[in-house]
Amino acid sequence: MKTKLIRIGNSRGVRLPKPLIKEAGLDVEVDIRARKGEIVISPVGKPRSGWEVAAKQLHDEKGDTLLDRETPTAFDEEEWKW
Repeated sequence: MKTKLIRIGNSRGVRLPKPLIKEAGLDVEVDIRARKGEIVISPVGKPRSGWEVAAKQLHDEKGDTLLDRETPTAFDEEEWKW
């Protein structure tokens, strides 16, 4: 689809037809990035989406272990008082 940039105050904008917005799966909030020669508009993902699956996969592959050995400190040697 070919269109023109329109003036919006001191800025420029593009009007997006409703069917195009729906087809792209966009909502009220979008993410906009510039790449060389293009502007990419994408839906904003849910924060931490996919983390549960990734954590399970990491656990299954035994990749969720500590990288360094535990280092005891003086705090560990004293009896804790609650």
